[in-house]
Amino acid sequence: MKPQKIWRLGLVGYPLEHSFSPLLHKTALTETGLTGIYRLLPLPQMENLALVLDQVRSGELDGINITIPYKQTVLPYLDGLTPSAQAIGAVNTVYNKDGRLIGENTDAPGFWLDLVRFVPESVMPHQQALVLGAGGAARAVVFALAEQGWQVNVVARRLAQAQDLVETLGFPNVSTSLWDAIQKSSFLNKFKLMVNTTPIGLFPNINESPLTNNVTLPPGLVVYDLVYNPIQTALLTFTKSQGNLALSGLGMLVYQAALAFEAWTGKKPSVQTMESAVKRKLGLEEK
Repeated sequence: MKPQKIWRLGLVGYPLEHSFSPLLHKTALTETGLTGIYRLLPLPQMENLALVLDQVRSGELDGINITIPYKQTVLPYLDGLTPSAQAIGAVNTVYNKDGRLIGENTDAPGFWLDLVRFVPESVMPHQQALVLGAGGAARAVVFALAEQGWQVNVVARRLAQAQDLVETLGFPNVSTSLWDAIQKSSFLNKFKLMVNTTPIGLFPNINESPLTNNVTLPPGLVVYDLVYNPIQTALLTFTKSQGNLALSGLGMLVYQAALAFEAWTGKKPSVQTMESAVKRKLGLEEK
C-alpha cells in the first residue's frame, strides 16, 4: 500500500506571531482528509528567503505563503508567475511546478469573493473606491476592484509608492491622491468603498486608526479593513459609530488561504469550516 503523502506547508514573513494561517490550513488539511503540517517560518532578515525557497524547489516544502514584508521582494527569486500575480506585481503563494517555483496571488480573488458576500457588485457597479496604502496587499485590492470596472483612488503616506502602484498595474481607472486628503470629509464624499490595506491598527497598536475622529463619513460608505487582529479595529469601531457598514479582513484571509491550499494540493477546502475555526478561536458568535 502506498504511504500517505505528508504535506509540508508554511508561512514566510515577519513578524508572524499574530497569524491565523496555521489554524486555517490545519483545518483545511483535516477537512479534506489530508495529512500534513503548516509551520510559521519567520524571517527577520531577507537573506534567508532564498534558503526557504530552495526547500520548496527541492520538495522539502510543498508550498508556502508569503506575507509582509516579502510579497514583492520575493519576485526575483521565482521562475514564473501566474498572469494575475504578474499583473499585480506581488505574490502571496508559492509552489513547485515541474521543478520551477511559481508565484501566485490569491489575495485579489480572496478580497473580491469576501466583498461580494456583503456588498454585491450588482448593488454598487462601477463605483468609486478609496484604497489606503500601496504595498503588496494594496496592489491585490486595487487590481481586483479596477478589473471589475471600479474607479480606484490610492492614497499612501509615500506618494511615490502609490504612483508606482498605478504605473505598474496600468489601469486607466486608477489614480492617486495625497495621504492627508482622507482627513477631509469633502474628499471622502465621492466614495462608496474605502479599503484599509495598511497595518495601522494592527495588534499591538490597536488604538491607532488612519482616520481622525473629527472626520465625518458619507452615508452609505462601506469601510473594509484588511487588518484582522484585532477583528474590531479602531477604524471599524469609528465606522460603526457613524452608522456605516464595517467589514474586517477575516473573510479575505480565509478565502485567500482556501485558494492557496487548492493551488498546492488540488483539493478545495470548505471556506465555511475554515472561517468557523477562526471564529471559535476568537470567541466570536457564528453568523
